[in-house]
Amino acid sequence: MVLLVSSLSGVLQLLTGTNWVGQILSDLVATFEKKTQDEESVNDEDLEEFPYLEVGDAGKFERMNKLPSRRVIFTHLLPDNLPRSIFKSKAKILLLIRNPKDVATSFYHFSNGMSLLPSYETWDDFFIAFMTEKMPWGSYFNYLSEWNKYAADENVMTITYEELKENRALGVKNIAAFFGISLTEEELQGVVERSSFQSMKENSLKTHGALGSILFRKGGVSDWKSLFNEDQNEKMDKAFEEHIAGTKLGRKLKYDVYCKA
Repeated sequence: MVLLVSSLSGVLQLLTGTNWVGQILSDLVATFEKKTQDEESVNDEDLEEFPYLEVGDAGKFERMNKLPSRRVIFTHLLPDNLPRSIFKSKAKILLLIRNPKDVATSFYHFSNGMSLLPSYETWDDFFIAFMTEKMPWGSYFNYLSEWNKYAADENVMTITYEELKENRALGVKNIAAFFGISLTEEELQGVVERSSFQSMKENSLKTHGALGSILFRKGGVSDWKSLFNEDQNEKMDKAFEEHIAGTKLGRKLKYDVYCKA
């Protein structure tokens, strides 16, 4: 089993890039499987099982258990909320994180675009809720702190949204190497091309239905600069220093590069 972990429980999956990295990882596995297995050995209906661990009916886990190896499973849960078997079996975990200012910015736009979620009249209202842990899915800083306890494990690979934006081809190669997925340069390049923001946006109606236009908004870095004022920057910088700056994940985020005004 392979596991892709991203963001907080709930919709923050959409804000840190889970759909993007999920596309990359699923495409890598599918491309490899096509080379090594008979087409008849793969049940297309089974492969359509919604991959998020925490979403679905009670019988989902039994069906997921029958899926052929490798099983790609997504989740946004904190480590203490995951089955202990995941850690005991040394399942490989790809941990995706993103700079907190862009997470907040993306969450703000997403909340106001989804009728099922609380909306905010102003960015200032949203920022207060985000920083005082009044969001429906908890604190992003707490999430980073909890997963930091596992960041040094040999079966955990951490990747940032920003480094993927810097060099998607290298990111795809590193992910493939971590999971032991052996593909040719041509096959890897195909995965890179299919995981571009433009490609995924163009296919979003097919892959995500009506949510596509909301999920694939900009796909950029540093959009936070369009919303944060000086006071908000200082408050976020202080929170980062207090909660995560000195940790392995904190250093991985390159906060000084991506989050300083």
